[in-house]
Amino acid sequence: MELRELSAVAALVLALTGALTGALTGARGSCPPYNLSDARGLGRTFDGIGGLSGGGATSRLLVNYAEPFRSQILDFLFTPGFGASLHILKVEIGGDAQSTDGTEPSHMHHEDDENYFRGYEWWLMKEAKKRNPNITLMSLPWAFPGWVGHGKNWPYDFPDITAAYVVNWILGAKQYHDLDIQYVGIWNERSYDSKYIKLLRYTLDKRGLETVRIVASDNLWEPVVRSVLLDPELSGAVDVIGAHYPGTNSPEEALKTQKKLWASEDYSTFNDEVGGGCWARILNQNYVNGLMTATISWNLVASYYEDLPFSRDGLMTAEEPWSGNYVVESPIWITAHTTQFTQPGWTYLQTVGHLAQGGSYVALTDGKGNLTVVIETMTRDHSVCIRPPLPPFNVTSQNATFQLEGSFASIKELQVWRSQFNFKTKKSSFFEKLPPQKLFNGLFTIELAEDEVYTFTTITSGQKGSYPPSPPSARFPKVYKDDFNVRNPPFSEAPNFADQTGVFEYYVNMSDPGPHVFTLRQVVTERPVTWAADADQTISVVGDHQWGNLTVTCDVFMERVKTGGVFIAARVDKGGQSVRSARGVFFWVFADGTYKVTNDLAGQTVLAEGRSGTRAYGWHTLSLTVAGQYASGLLNGYPLWKNAVVLSPKSGWAAIGTASFEPAQFDNFAVVAEY
Repeated sequence: MELRELSAVAALVLALTGALTGALTGARGSCPPYNLSDARGLGRTFDGIGGLSGGGATSRLLVNYAEPFRSQILDFLFTPGFGASLHILKVEIGGDAQSTDGTEPSHMHHEDDENYFRGYEWWLMKEAKKRNPNITLMSLPWAFPGWVGHGKNWPYDFPDITAAYVVNWILGAKQYHDLDIQYVGIWNERSYDSKYIKLLRYTLDKRGLETVRIVASDNLWEPVVRSVLLDPELSGAVDVIGAHYPGTNSPEEALKTQKKLWASEDYSTFNDEVGGGCWARILNQNYVNGLMTATISWNLVASYYEDLPFSRDGLMTAEEPWSGNYVVESPIWITAHTTQFTQPGWTYLQTVGHLAQGGSYVALTDGKGNLTVVIETMTRDHSVCIRPPLPPFNVTSQNATFQLEGSFASIKELQVWRSQFNFKTKKSSFFEKLPPQKLFNGLFTIELAEDEVYTFTTITSGQKGSYPPSPPSARFPKVYKDDFNVRNPPFSEAPNFADQTGVFEYYVNMSDPGPHVFTLRQVVTERPVTWAADADQTISVVGDHQWGNLTVTCDVFMERVKTGGVFIAARVDKGGQSVRSARGVFFWVFADGTYKVTNDLAGQTVLAEGRSGTRAYGWHTLSLTVAGQYASGLLNGYPLWKNAVVLSPKSGWAAIGTASFEPAQFDNFAVVAEY
C-alpha cells in the first residue's frame, strides 16, 4: 500500500473550508486540522524509551551467544540510528532470589562479601554504553540477600543497612566498570517506606552521589503520590514517580506532585504483532493520556528458556545461543519510530492528542527547529497488552491534516517512515522509508488506515539496520557436557544453566589438588528477602523442556555435614515464580548416608528411598536415567535403585540443586537425551 497523500491544493482547500469534498474522501469523514505549534509554550520534557534487563534473569541466555550474533543483537537494541536505539537501560540489582524467570546474583552474598563482577548486568550496561555513550542507566532491586533483612522477609527494619547495600552497588558500578547510574528505585512492586527513601537520599548524598535520582515506587500510583503530596521531606527526596502498567493513565494527584511521571515498567506482552501494536499504542498514549515522559519495556530481550513464565515478552527474541538464532520482532521497529528521531531532553508540544476517528499523535522538538510527529491508529483487538484490561474503543480509517505553526511554519518537507500491521494477510511491513512529505503553507494531509504507525520528521538520519539472517533455529543439543574447567570465566554463571532458586557460580576449589579444582558451586546459604515464592531448595535448570527420555550424570560434593543434601533431576516441568511446585524426577543423596527419589522438588512424593553411604566432603557420581515411565539411578557407577514408576510429567529440563540453602559443588555435568 503506497502513501496516500492528498495534493497541496486539496490540503489548502481543507484548511479554508474545514472539510474535504466527498470526491476527495469518499465515505470518510473530515475534521479541522490538528495544529502542531510551539507558539503558546511547550509541554513536558521527554526522558526516553527503554528496556529492562533483569526483573527475572531475562537476559540470561544472551551472554552465551557466540560472536558475531551477540553483537548483532546488541546493535539492534542499543546502537543509535540502527534498530530500537534505546534511550534507557534499566537493570536489576541482583538479590540472590527468584524475580520472575530466574535469580540474579547479589554483589554481597554476605555482609562482609563484596564482588562487582558477578552476573551479566555489568557487561550489558557496558555494551549498551559502548554503543550509545548517552544512554540513561537505571537500577532497581527485586530482592535482597537474607542478611539485609536479619532473618525477616522485609528490608526496611534496618533501613541504614539496606541503603548502604544499594549505594554500594552504585559505587561499585563506577569504581569497577566506570558506569554512572543515574536513577535508582526502592523495591520492585512491593511496599515502600518513607523513612527508607529519605535515608537512601541522605546516604547517596553522603557518599558523593548527589546526581543519582530516586524513582518511587515502581508499583501503583497510589499511595506514593499521596505520601509525596503530604510530606515535603519525602517530596524533596523523590525525583520521579514511577508506575507499572498504568494503562496510559495517571491520576490528577500525580500531576500535582510536579514530578516527572514515568511508566517505569510497561508492555510485558508476547512479542508477536499484537504485542507490537500494544507497544505502538502505549508509547504515544502514555503521554497523550497520562503525561508520562518515559516508558520502559519489561523486558529488554526475551533471552530465557521459552517454557519459563512470560515467554517472549521482550522487544526481540534471543533464546537459542546454541544455534545462534535470534528474531528481530515488530516492537524493535515500533520503538524506532520514536527513538531514532528524538532524544531525551527534547520537549513534547502542548498540541498532542487523539485523532477524531481513533488513534493518537504526539509531536516533539529539540528547540532548535527540529520536529518529530508520531501517529498511531492501532485498533483495540490488535493492541491488547497483557495488563491492565483494555476498555473498548473504535478506530476507523480517516484523513488527517496537520497544520504546522509557530517556529515550524516554515518547514517545507518532512521525512516519512511507516509501519503497517496487516492482520488479515499476515504481510505486515515495518519501518519503511517513504518519499518525503511536501508541505504547503505548513499543511500536510495523510490518509490513515487502521493499524498503522507513521513518523514525520525533520531528522534525516533514520535507518532500518540489518544483518545477514541469523542461523536457523535448532533444538538444544541432545548430548551436552560441561566440566566447568574455565580458568578465567567472563561471567560467574555456567553457560545455559538458569538458576531458579539459589545462585550457582564458577568456583576454584583450592583445597582439592585432584580433578575437581574447577567446579560449579551453589553459594546462597540463607533464604533471601524474596520477591517471589522461591523454593525451599535451590535449583538450576538446563536444556530442553521437551526432553522425555534422558540420562543425567553429575559429580556432586556436599559441604554441610549431617544435614547436607544434593540432587540431580530430569523432566523438571516448572521454573520461575512457579518453581516451588516443580515436578519431575529428583534423585537426592544426603550427608547422613541416605538417598531419596521424589516426583517433586518439595520432596513430598517419594518414589524410592534407602541407604546410600554418601557423606559430606567427598565426591560422588550420580546418574539418573528416565525412559518412558521408568527411572533408575546409579551411585559411583553402581545401581542404587531402579524401575521407579514415573507417570508424569512426560518431559522437562534437566537440573541440579541442593536440599536447602547450603553450599555444595557440582562437576562433570552431562546429559544424553532423546526427543
